[in-house]
Amino acid sequence: MPTSSGHEADLRNALPGGVLALLLEALGPTGVLTDPADIAPYVSDWTGTLHGRSPAVLRPSSTVEVAAAVRICAEAGVAIVPQGGNTGLCGGAVPGGPGVQVVLSLGRMRRVRAVDPVGDTMTVEAGVVLATAQEVAASAGRLLPLSLGSEGSCTVGGTIATNAGGTAVLRYGMMRELVLGLEVVLADGRVWDGLRVVRKDNTGYDLKQLFIGAEGTLGIVTAAVLRLFPATPQRATAWVALPDVSAAVALLGVVRERAAGSLTTYELVSREALDMVLSHLPGTRDPMPGSHPWYGLVELAGPASAVDLDETLEMALGEAVDRGLVLDAVVASSPAQREGLWRLREGVSEAQRIEGPSLKHDVTLPIGDLADFVADAGALVEARLPGVRLVTYGHVGDGNLHYNLSGPVSGDPEAFLALHHRLTEVVYDAVARRGGSISAEHGVGTTKRDAIAAVKSEVELDLARAVKHALDPGGVMNPTKVLPNK
Repeated sequence: MPTSSGHEADLRNALPGGVLALLLEALGPTGVLTDPADIAPYVSDWTGTLHGRSPAVLRPSSTVEVAAAVRICAEAGVAIVPQGGNTGLCGGAVPGGPGVQVVLSLGRMRRVRAVDPVGDTMTVEAGVVLATAQEVAASAGRLLPLSLGSEGSCTVGGTIATNAGGTAVLRYGMMRELVLGLEVVLADGRVWDGLRVVRKDNTGYDLKQLFIGAEGTLGIVTAAVLRLFPATPQRATAWVALPDVSAAVALLGVVRERAAGSLTTYELVSREALDMVLSHLPGTRDPMPGSHPWYGLVELAGPASAVDLDETLEMALGEAVDRGLVLDAVVASSPAQREGLWRLREGVSEAQRIEGPSLKHDVTLPIGDLADFVADAGALVEARLPGVRLVTYGHVGDGNLHYNLSGPVSGDPEAFLALHHRLTEVVYDAVARRGGSISAEHGVGTTKRDAIAAVKSEVELDLARAVKHALDPGGVMNPTKVLPNK
């Protein structure tokens, strides 16, 4: 953004009189950014396709400072867009819409307040990077199981705000299942201290659940108590070639029966997705000769004392080969090889971004409907845009597919993006016919806000709006996100 234009000068002056001075007093000079060059990284999303405007970025360093900033903004009618690592894919952390909106970044709130390996809990502030939280848990001999491709930059607060899923949902559940307590700054600046460490509390409404997955529209999560688990240092990981999605679903049953509770991850990658990774990400290589339509990444995990997981996995895969479900398989024989296999799965999103514009659909289906959905949706999308590339990958174990589209190889990117709404409608209709959801783990933000009106009943939307009005009557918390207009 240019720093000298009158347009940007007007933006800096958009805050009501006296508000900037009050914010500077409450947060200090390092806690308020007003230079357009400093603001720029906070007003565009990770994909580089969504851009907003803001006169200031607030960077509080404590819950007290968050509360003060919210109180000042609320009294002045200034809207607040909470932001964690800004790795979201639905525009939930990008300022936009009418009125003045400031970004409130939790990036300076990075304290680990407590770790209790006996009670299997850790209390962390919202700005702690997920990978850091994982490392702290590991240093205490415990496991924080939430794992996703952006874990090196996404924050705990952001994963709570979006109810993140990741690769271990099959065994440990979504973020909603991993949160025991929250500390939240409400829309009027009051602080709700709900940092409970107990597992059982039957004293009425479970208020923390209101804020998990709310994307900052009801309040700002400033700290959380997270569940920990026994460490799982023993891993068995395999990359398998599959003839089709039906075989992938059937393989899930075979591995579950053989491996019982040690099955932690089961990922699916299409050949189109794999080819993009191999083309764009240095150091990646195809672990198998020849080309296959689909691939699975299967991982078992357990404590050091567990039975030989490699043997368990190999037995399961042997049975699957005999049944024609698996065409070929590679079991990782070293940590480096395991890391290489994971790179093939986790690099898909990055590779697709390098490839060019894409349409991302984070959908979830009943597991038994995955194969029919892939076949039907693919045919319908191809009919709308011949040559479209179906970059499909995701989590077979919980029915979540990242059903992404890239334009034809020789096509016009602008013409492809112009078909966004028509192509997305085809995908969402196919999901709705099978009782699925149009957002499995990425949230709603702005990109899916209007689409949910077609898949949720008026009763459900009215209930959500009632909650929003009760907790944020002034409409200052992340407006224009999540809830569609009436």
